[in-house]
Order: sequence, then C-alpha cells, then structure tokens
Amino acid sequence: MINSTRLAALGGVALAGALALTACGTDDNGSKGSGSGGTAASGDCVKSTVNAAGSTAQANAISEWTKGYQQNCAGANLNYNANGSGAGIQAFTQGQVAFAGSDSALKPEEHGPADARCKAGKALDLPMVIGPIAVVYNLKGVDGLQLSPTTLASIFAGKVKSWDDASIKKDNPQAKLPSTPIKTVHRADDSGTTDNFTKFLTATAPDIWKFEGGKKWTAPGGQGATKSDGVSTVVKQTDGAIAYAELSYATNGKLQTAKIGNGANQFVEPSAETASQGAAGAQIVGTGNDLALKVDYKTKQGYPIILFTYEIACEKGLPDQQAKFVKSYLTYTSSQQGQSVLSGLGYAPLPDSILTKVQAAVKGLS
Repeated sequence: MINSTRLAALGGVALAGALALTACGTDDNGSKGSGSGGTAASGDCVKSTVNAAGSTAQANAISEWTKGYQQNCAGANLNYNANGSGAGIQAFTQGQVAFAGSDSALKPEEHGPADARCKAGKALDLPMVIGPIAVVYNLKGVDGLQLSPTTLASIFAGKVKSWDDASIKKDNPQAKLPSTPIKTVHRADDSGTTDNFTKFLTATAPDIWKFEGGKKWTAPGGQGATKSDGVSTVVKQTDGAIAYAELSYATNGKLQTAKIGNGANQFVEPSAETASQGAAGAQIVGTGNDLALKVDYKTKQGYPIILFTYEIACEKGLPDQQAKFVKSYLTYTSSQQGQSVLSGLGYAPLPDSILTKVQAAVKGLS
C-alpha cells in the first residue's frame, strides 16, 4: 500500500528544503497573477516561501499533495517540518509558521493563544486527513493478534504483563501465545497520536484506563520513544514489544498489526477502507468555520482507533502573502483531486459530509 521510499522523510525530521509549490501567473515579487494556467488550487498562486510544521502522521500526504500541486504551478516553496503536533501548534502560536498540522483539534487552553496569533480572526481546525492508528507488536509466531479494548487498556495500564495472560488468550483462542513479558512503548514527545489513542482507551475501557488524556503520555511504566519512527524502531528491535503508531509506519517498517475490537465486538484490521468506515460517525463540534470533530470510538462498523489530522490555520490575520498561499494550498488539499491521492498512501479521504464544510471554510480564508 505504501511506497517505502516515499516514507523515508517521515518521522519528525523536516521535510526540508523546498517542497516546491505553486506560482502560476505571478511575478518575482509574489503579486497576484491572472490565474490563466488553470491551477489545481484556487487560481491565484503566490511566489513566496512559507513554513509549516506539526503532525508526522500527515507528512506523506503533504509530500504527495505538493507533487500534485506542482503539476500546475511552480516557483513557490513550502518548508514542512514534521516535528509532531504539539511542536507544530507551539510554532503556529508563536508566529513561526503559517499553518500547523495537528492530529487533534486545538484544546480550549490552546485556542486563546492561537486566536491571538491570528490577530484579525480566529484559528480554525480544518480536518484534512483520516488515518488509522495501528497497534503494532513484535511477537514471533503470533500473527493476526486480536485485542479487545479492555485487554488493550489493561496492557498499556500495566495490568497485563505477559503475552500468555488469560485475557489475551480469551481474545485469541486459537493462538499459541508465549510467556514472553510484554514491553509497552509510547510516544515520549507531545503527540496528537497519543491524544487520540488514549481517547479511545478512555471511551471504551473507562474502568481500566483512568489516566489523564492529552498529547502527553501520563500512564506509568513502559518505554518512551520520540516520534512515530522512533516508536516503530523500538518495537521492531524488541521482542515482546507493543505500541501505537500511524498505519503508514507499520506498513513501512513491516511490523505486525493487531485487529482491534469495535463496538459490535468485531475484530477489525486497520486499513484505509476500515478507517473510512470507522470515521463515518464523527460529528462536528466546532462552531462556525471551526470544524473540530468528535470521533465515535465505540463505532459498530470499521476500525475504531482513528485520527483526523487537522490543518490549524488563521481565518483572517496572516500577512497578505502568507494568507494567499495558505488559502491556495488548502484549496487543493481539500479538492477531490487532492483527496483522491490519500487512499494509496494508507490514509482515507474525508467523507463528503465533512469535506464540503472544509471546502467552504477554506474558501472563506482571507
């Protein structure tokens, strides 16, 4: 599903250098052009270098979107630093980047500073990518592992300590489970992936998972690793390890992935298709053009552990050149053409019910 060479840039290292973007019909000073090239974006491209940062989960999507955007325009530059959702939001709030990628919507305590950064408007949560969070593990001779939410929460809470525990045997009656100690691995950096994974545990196993949520891992024990590529590397090198990471990292690293029980007690394998099914029940909880979503982690269809990656952008208030650039670029990423590339990368496109609202919100950026 995933081209491993295209994933080499993932993992929190900047997608540095210029991911060349559009500049149809502009002069060297970045002035508005005629748009005569029939661009894949808004028709108005800006010759400018723009910085963005954040989610490692969307880095491969950003790379592919840039290639598609390039087909119609050339000359502008996007420097995207895949340094994690928390770092991306911080960079956005401090005015260091034009927009940020985050695997969770802005928290109430983040909205105030983000809105202040936008000056003339407010910061918007614009969902752009759906992706399954895979539960990855390293256990020789045990493929197709099945884990109910209760068992999964017990493992990461430190209550289930060996792979032949009765709860794992119950989920996998046909498997030959070794007595290997379980070694949990989690993100050491602030991560939207952690936020979404722990929201799933809180929603589906509240009697077991009683730890504070958010981007920072708060449960005791386990080994921390930086960014998704760091987590994946530790799992690959550690017998008995289990962790969570975006599906693209599991695919690229050739890691074993577990089937997770959904609200219908069906064990479902993570994929672009099953993630799209699981996302169908998401509800918009933001107001106006802020499109923060609430995920139904107890979904009875599809894969239940999913995340929406948002672009955090100013509705108004960016410097003129940056504002034009961001609007043009996000117009492309939210287009049918931009969304169509996602399935081949291990992501899922936005459902039409959400996509039309994203397109309208992007159209209103200024």
